[in-house]
Amino acid sequence: MGVFAVKTTASQEQTVASMIANREEDTIHAVLAPDALTSYVMVEAEDTAAIERVMEEIPHARSLVPGDAGISEVEHFLSPKPDVEGIAENDIVELIAGPFKGEKAQVQRIDEGKDQVTVELYEATVPIPVTVRGDQIRVLDSEDRQ
Repeated sequence: MGVFAVKTTASQEQTVASMIANREEDTIHAVLAPDALTSYVMVEAEDTAAIERVMEEIPHARSLVPGDAGISEVEHFLSPKPDVEGIAENDIVELIAGPFKGEKAQVQRIDEGKDQVTVELYEATVPIPVTVRGDQIRVLDSEDRQ
């Protein structure tokens, strides 16, 4: 058993992955189409024969990459990346959701465990700390990028 890479047409990874997953093949165990990996779908299977049979019926599946990848090569795709990753204290951010949508703020504190960020609104007359989820902000300017 191994993890095999199937080359696909660009932007058709999700389509190919769902078509492979919908096939009733006992020897195909899992299909993964991570966003970070363009034009490839990872398939966990007993051997390549079943994958090659299924690929013949799928329009956007191009070829099977020779050799197999170990689970260690794909496990970083399996755990979700926290939304606060890449955000640092003192970064300038824009709130993209919630009651303060469109406001600019400066990051004061980051809570990676809860995936939350405490920011201080720029244009507020009194500095008010506001805690928001990491997916509700977008970094505009970071000290690390300079």
